[in-house]
Amino acid sequence: MATVVNMHEAKTELSRLVERALNGEEVIIARAGVPVARLMPLRRTGARKLGQWKGRVKMADDFDAPLSEEDLAAWDGR
Repeated sequence: MATVVNMHEAKTELSRLVERALNGEEVIIARAGVPVARLMPLRRTGARKLGQWKGRVKMADDFDAPLSEEDLAAWDGR
């Protein structure tokens, strides 16, 4: 069963509500009695693996070459 709290209580008791959500409890935040948000923990995806895009991304040899006047004007909104 979900716990429904009003916005004012959620602001004053945020740490406690986050702990409850981390423990698997569903926490619903309401405004004037109308549910508007659900507090839930983020899924942990683990450590990021370095080099996972190696060989999948190609960068042009001139990627850092100066832009043409036409491109500069486009970037400046002229």
